[in-house]
Formats: sequence, C-alpha cells, structure tokens
Amino acid sequence: MSQAASPKLELRQGQSLVMTQQLQQSIKLLQLSSIELAEYIEQELEKNPLLTVEEASELPAESDSEDKSDDEGADEIAEGVDGNEESSDILLSQNGESNEWNSEDAGDDESNDSNYSDLHYTGMRVNSDDDDDMSPERNITKAISLKEHLLEQLHVEIEDPMQRMIGLHLIDMLDDSGYVQDELKQVASLLSCDLILVEETLKLLQQFDPVGVFARNLQECITLQLKEKDRFDPAMQKLVEHLDLLAKGELGTLCKVCAVDHEDLRQMISEIKALNPRPASGFMVNDVQTVVPDIFLKRTKNNGWQVELNNSVLPRVLVNRQYHAQLTGKTRDKMEKKYLSDQMMSANWLIKALDQRANTILKVTTEIVKRQDGFFRNGIRYLKPLTLKDVADEVELHESTVSRVTSNKYLSTHRGTYELKYFFTSTIQNSNGGEDYSSRTVMHLIKELVDKEIPSDILSDDTISSILKERGIECARRTVTKYREEMGIGSSVQRRREKKVSV
Repeated sequence: MSQAASPKLELRQGQSLVMTQQLQQSIKLLQLSSIELAEYIEQELEKNPLLTVEEASELPAESDSEDKSDDEGADEIAEGVDGNEESSDILLSQNGESNEWNSEDAGDDESNDSNYSDLHYTGMRVNSDDDDDMSPERNITKAISLKEHLLEQLHVEIEDPMQRMIGLHLIDMLDDSGYVQDELKQVASLLSCDLILVEETLKLLQQFDPVGVFARNLQECITLQLKEKDRFDPAMQKLVEHLDLLAKGELGTLCKVCAVDHEDLRQMISEIKALNPRPASGFMVNDVQTVVPDIFLKRTKNNGWQVELNNSVLPRVLVNRQYHAQLTGKTRDKMEKKYLSDQMMSANWLIKALDQRANTILKVTTEIVKRQDGFFRNGIRYLKPLTLKDVADEVELHESTVSRVTSNKYLSTHRGTYELKYFFTSTIQNSNGGEDYSSRTVMHLIKELVDKEIPSDILSDDTISSILKERGIECARRTVTKYREEMGIGSSVQRRREKKVSV
C-alpha cells in the first residue's frame, strides 16, 4: 500500500546569481550613448540631493592634496576611481601594437574645495581648442521648413478665409516628399464644405513653390513640373501616363505609344530625369538629428593613434560632502538617517559606475583600433574580420559587456564617424591561404564590380562569385545575392533595364 502524499518542510542549500541594484545600474550605464547618459545624470541629480554638477572651467584651482573623508566606504571607492583614471590616454604605435598607458596625475582633477567630495567622473577630456571645431552644432545652419515656406505663400496668394482654412489642413496633410496622401473627402467632411471647393483650393496650392508640391502621386508631380516648363505636349503626356513601361525598360513599346523615334524618346526621358520627384527634399521637414561621437580617434606625432572620450556633452558630477555633513547633524529619527545613508551610497556608486564605464569604453575601443589599424590607415579594403569574442578575450571582459559597450557608441575618425558595431564583421575565407577577408570588404568589392558594369555586359551573381574566387575570395552565389540585397543593389535583370534606359 503506497504512502499518501503529505506536505513537508525541507532545507536546501543552493547558489544563485543575484542582480544587485548597483550591478543593474552599471549595466544600464554601459549601453547608454553620451546623450542618453547626460539625460540619465540629469534625472539622478533631481532625485539625489547629495549630487551636484559643476563645469570643469568653474572648479577651483587644482591641488595635489586630498580631502580626507570620514566615510571609510567612500574612501575605498575614491581610491578605485583615482586608480582607474590613470588608464585614460591610450597610444598605439604604427604597427598597431599597444604602448604603455600614459599615466595622468590623479590629483589633477581634484578640487581644493572641502565642500565637495574628491569623488568625481572625468575620464579623458577633449582639449578645449578642439571642442568648438568638433561640435556638430557648428555645422547646423538655420533652415526654413516646408510648412513655414508654404504658410508664407498661403497668406499672400489666398485671401478667401474658407480656402485659407482648407489650405492649412492640406499643408498639414503633406508627407516628407511634399505629396498629399490622404483623400480630399476627409478635409471636406472635417470642415463641412463642398468637395469642389477643396479641389479648387488644391489647384491653387499646386501653383506654389516648390513646383510639384501638393501632388497626389508621382505622375501628377511630374506633370506639374513639365507644365511649368511648358513641355507637357501630347507625346510627353503619353510618356508620363506610361511610367511603368519606362521602369521596365520597354523603350520600343514607349516609342509606339508616344509616336516618337528613339532619339526623341531618349531626350524626353532625360527631361523627366532632370525633374524632382520629391519637391520637399530641399526643405527641413523634421528636426535635424545629429550623431554626437562618444570617442575621438586622432593621430599622434609618431603616426600612432590616440583614443579620447568625448566628455564635453557630459556634466561633471560631484558629491557635496558639506551638505551631507549639515544634514547628518540635523537628522533625528531612523528614517531620515536611513534615507541620507541610502542617498550617499547611491551617489558614490553612480560616480564609480561612471568611471568604470569610461575605462571600459576606452579599453574596448583601443582594442578595436588596434585590430582594425589597416582600415584606419588604408581604407575599407583592409577591414579585418572581427567578432565580439575576439575583443572580449583580449580585454578580459564578457561578450555581453563588449556588446553593450559598442551599442549606440560612435567613433569619430578622419575617415568619418562610425558606430563601434561597424567594425565587427563576419569572415570570408581566403582560398590562397592568406588572411581572411571581412564581409564588409567583400561587399565593397561587389559594389565596385557593379559600378563598373556596362549595359552590354551586366554581371550575374554567379559571375560575380566566379570573379571573387579568381581573386582568392571564397564567396558563394547565395552570399553574393545576400550582400547585394543588403546594399540595395538590384538584380542583373533590373540593372540591365536601368542602364539601358540611362544610355
């Protein structure tokens, strides 16, 4: 007879990984860009009364003396911060090997003012002489939006109040190309007016600058521009009505439809190509989104590389110890003391996490620059295959940590600004036994082959694969197809039609 099941208590010993709040905070800070980090710091400044921010230029004179803290835990963190700051400047020799880290005086960034803690986040600051030149805001000019441009014309050209109201709604309906995508019936229904009045207003708006704006489709946009140039004759009208045949490259059929010879057709096609299918492209439709680099790569005098963090967008965070001391003397109950203790601990951990973030980014970026030295010196052809594991093993970090560090981080170089993820590519084997190729290098070679094509000799994916194999690159046809589609390059049939039309 089996024993009946009954509840019972047991003691078991086991191990588990617990994500503390501080660890979660450190992981979160790693994957933030500099702009996102600045926003996060602003939020922390609002929540924590012991945190304060001060610009480096406004800090008191530097001193070698250190302020002593009564908080032993805070002293331990301070020692860790100062020790990490020694590894801020990284130089790479010409052959790509890493030189020794140039130590900086840890006391240089410390304040003499006893009102503030010696805990702060600095990293490597960019020279003030370069800040203005490197600032992307300097390259942004004041531009008028399409809506502002059209509103100015609306108030001058249209006097009828009802048509002005209709015009305002139609302006709001424009997409980024300058087209009216929605039905006119919606405006008529919304304003309780006649559809004919909306259509008449639309015709008036279609006379505005830029020519082609307020069109409802591509054909109407091209028609408006051709009429402005007085080139909308019957033959051109037929061509506009059969743009699908033009896209397919059926020039013979178009000659019959338009009743013109091949020479006239090519001239008509050239006129259409000179038009602007996106009338709004010359205007600022949305706010300009700039990419602010997180790291700068500069050449050194000995033709090496120097990696610097861009801290110009980040505030200088300090712990106000004087304010903490004042509050400590006024706290009475346990709740107040616990709150003050928690805020002090949170402030110390934030500064430590910021410093660890800076050093981790420098360490990972330095390894990437060392591995991709050929790319920075000679271009895309010398980009080497690289994986997260390669970098993680070298800098003794986990792959997930390297992945977080390289996400949404941008490196500014003399060749342009690149996301750190750009330098991680898969491997294409070299059949000649030499170094393997990066997938991005192979994509660059494929694009070069396609750009050099002539209409009478369009390369198929099989042909491109064969050419690459002759150069020692083992790239299958399906891989060529994959890379071609990633670059937005059409098939051989599509390219043949396009090049045929362009001749």
